[in-house]
Amino acid sequence: MASHLRSSSLPSSPRSNEAGVEQQLESLKTTLSSPSATIDTMCHCLMRLISIYNGIEEMMCTPSNQVSLCQTLQRKAVEEELGWSLVLLDLCNAMQESFTDLKMTVQELLLSLKRGDEAAAQVKAYIQLSKKAHKQFKKVCRKTTSDEKDCRVVKVLEEARLISTSLLESTSRLLSKQFEMPRRSIISKTFQKGKIVCEEEQLQALECSIRDLESGAQLLFRKLIQCRVSLLNTLSS
Repeated sequence: MASHLRSSSLPSSPRSNEAGVEQQLESLKTTLSSPSATIDTMCHCLMRLISIYNGIEEMMCTPSNQVSLCQTLQRKAVEEELGWSLVLLDLCNAMQESFTDLKMTVQELLLSLKRGDEAAAQVKAYIQLSKKAHKQFKKVCRKTTSDEKDCRVVKVLEEARLISTSLLESTSRLLSKQFEMPRRSIISKTFQKGKIVCEEEQLQALECSIRDLESGAQLLFRKLIQCRVSLLNTLSS
């Protein structure tokens, strides 16, 4: 879980750092595409993504990349990526709030479990939020206009944005599956003929994972802001 993970360190030299960032992006993309990925996998991926953005921020600070970012040929692509960064920030913030709401929902379900109340209606709000978010995911996945002369920083920023969106979407989808299928979800199985079928530990484990997702989304949001500020400072220098 994210609260127990440490971010992997990236190489410190400029060239090895750039290669390390690209390798980690590719590795993260492979992990996200795995059919066996779980909610805990997403927690771990969030921390890896934050580490990658640390590396990207280091890339921005190298003299050669700062010069390249300020070139006229790069300006359009850089400004376009800056625009998408705002959309990604909004999406990340929305997901953070969604995780917070879902955590509270699971807490309510735990209380319902103890009381023996009907719990099905309590998850509808999250499902609606999830469906609404998927429209935003598709929007943020648009590629930045580029040409062959685009600098490495712009390319890794675009790739990181696409992977960030994919991670958040995959996480939302995995969480939705916990609630959307009445005959399979742990929530609906909690109450059958007035008897408890799902143990309290299952909901507690889910709550713990959601807490980690919430924490990871908060850290990612802050890191995205830092990267955006660094890029803006480079352009204005």
